[in-house]
Amino acid sequence: MNAIQEILLVDDDATFRGVLADSLKARNIIVYEAENLSSAINVSNKKLINYAIVDLKMPGDSGLVLIKELRALNSEMNIVMLTGFASIATAVEAVKLGANQYLAKPVNAEEILEAFRKLDGNEDHDIHSTPLTVDKLEWEHINRILNENSGNISATARALNMHRRTLQRKLHKKIN
Repeated sequence: MNAIQEILLVDDDATFRGVLADSLKARNIIVYEAENLSSAINVSNKKLINYAIVDLKMPGDSGLVLIKELRALNSEMNIVMLTGFASIATAVEAVKLGANQYLAKPVNAEEILEAFRKLDGNEDHDIHSTPLTVDKLEWEHINRILNENSGNISATARALNMHRRTLQRKLHKKIN
């Protein structure tokens, strides 16, 4: 099994990214932090890194777009996708685009490193996700339709057969 020496960590949540980076650094791993697609590509163009932790939901281009870009730069890279909005659809899409593992937040450094160890040990590439609540499933579905409608609330409400104000209330609700 290869020891992990360097990891690219891409997450727009500065607090989560900092805590996870500190935890990985405490394990003697060099962490290259990026908050979005462009900064992650910039780091990857400068340094060949074989491990990446990528968040799904980020402002601008999503982690799904980034996976494809990282694969183009380094086909040997092991990529773990993280998301607070886990669903079967996004897991399948992430794996199709090149993610090796898909983990639902909350997740800690040890769980992520275990996912990488399984990859290095050539074990099966399981897709891990915790069971989702109905609220989280609804949230994921609404956001997928919203994304398909380029963020247009009215078009999304029509597609969901929902009143626009109801949709806005649901979008403003924080799902845990």
